Amino acid sequence: MAVIIVGAGPSGLAMAGCLTQLSIPYILLEREDCFASLWKKYAYDRLHLHLKKQVCELPHMPFPSNFPRYVPKHLFLQYLDDYVSRFQIQPVYHRTVESAFYDQDLKKWKVKARVNGNGEDVVEEYNGRFLVVASGETAEPYVPEVKGLRSFPGKILHSTGYKSGKEFREKKVLVVGSGNSGMEISLDLANHGANTSLIVRSPINLSVHFVSKEILNLGVFLARYLPFKMVESLVVWLSKLVYGDLTKFGIKRPSEGPFTMKAKYEIESIENDIVLLKNEKSYHFETIVFCTGFKRSTHLWLKGYDCLLNDDGFSKISYPNNWKGKNGLYCCGLSRKGLFGAKQDALNIANHIKSLLCDNTQNDDDDDSNSEKKP
Repeated sequence: MAVIIVGAGPSGLAMAGCLTQLSIPYILLEREDCFASLWKKYAYDRLHLHLKKQVCELPHMPFPSNFPRYVPKHLFLQYLDDYVSRFQIQPVYHRTVESAFYDQDLKKWKVKARVNGNGEDVVEEYNGRFLVVASGETAEPYVPEVKGLRSFPGKILHSTGYKSGKEFREKKVLVVGSGNSGMEISLDLANHGANTSLIVRSPINLSVHFVSKEILNLGVFLARYLPFKMVESLVVWLSKLVYGDLTKFGIKRPSEGPFTMKAKYEIESIENDIVLLKNEKSYHFETIVFCTGFKRSTHLWLKGYDCLLNDDGFSKISYPNNWKGKNGLYCCGLSRKGLFGAKQDALNIANHIKSLLCDNTQNDDDDDSNSEKKP
């Protein structure tokens, strides 16, 4: 097999589509029982793509013209189903990759995956000249360590376990984290009649960026041509221009830009159903929803990952070569650029692999030609 792809989320599907387009054989390994499992099994009902559809489409297949500008979950899943059918993508499910390393003698990647379905306990080995890590930016749900969390008697869930606010009507719910999921889940809870509280960043003053979808879309477009930091500075400047001085409302802009700032969760401790914040105020809650993002686990199974990925599982190579490692190792969708970044990575990787395969074919032809000329 020429290419081994790990992960059948949107990044892995994009990679498979690009390889199919170039008639390059591959195998696609997926630990779950379906492709795009985060969207199919672990996404809340009201989820929409937060960027316009033109920058979220996968390679070689645009969204239908009748889809809305911001595509809802059910239509995005329909699009992915159509994508898989169009490119005849057939992931191998229930394969959890446990190790991958490059065999210097064979000049191939060796990947071991445990079969985790139907009660089986078998480890399979796959060999390929190229390995593409497409396990995504959202591989492992992350819940921060909070003192006393185990004593909480109510319901505790990560955003991946949240579907709708219907079951939380008139309940006191704390949402931890103020990214896209945190804001959208908070709104959904409020719309369904929950008494909703949201932890943002600072225990004293609200510190957050206000960025409209229009500004964000402009930033994504400019990121194709300009350095990341320059685009981020421009987005902050536009936000100031549109929204003005927000300090009169007690809102401060963070020192970090909107694309790079890290979430800070200001819970001091939990004692039974009482949540104590770092400003020494305490509140009673019946449910806690952690919208605290994800971790990546690539470093646990990929030997030699540090030539391409950092310890947090993102590419450590600067744009535009963020997708390319050594010895046929690539990463797709790990550049913090969302679906747009995954599309560009998949196109670049597929074209690069094609060029290497063509070079090898040419060299083989040259060797055969030279052999024929020998007396």
